[in-house]
Amino acid sequence: MHGSESTTRGVRVQVSPRFVAERSDRRNNLWVFSYEVRISNLGDRPVQLVARHWVITDANGRVEHVRGPGVVGEQPWIRPGAAHEYMSGCPLPTSLGSMYGSYTMLFEDGEQFEAEIAPFVLVEPDTMN
Repeated sequence: MHGSESTTRGVRVQVSPRFVAERSDRRNNLWVFSYEVRISNLGDRPVQLVARHWVITDANGRVEHVRGPGVVGEQPWIRPGAAHEYMSGCPLPTSLGSMYGSYTMLFEDGEQFEAEIAPFVLVEPDTMN
């Protein structure tokens, strides 16, 4: 599966998705995907990840917006030259979907911006054959 990469104001977001066959159940229209995210601070000042906004679309065209504070219960500060990594998951009712979104980032002086999460595809490998 192909991931995505984007950089906004010195914050690079890389996403690597994968299909989780052992947690999926085709007969009950459940396909589970995990994705690993690496957020790198390429800039010269610390930045905090304070919120997330995901846009998840399944193969039926159903769109879900997921918003919340931080990621996996954390609102990490990322120092210049450092990175924060985490894994999460997404269940879908179809074997194909996509995700994109943004992280709300905060500099120490209170300035906020949205770091882009470039689109990536969630697909059961057998779907492409």
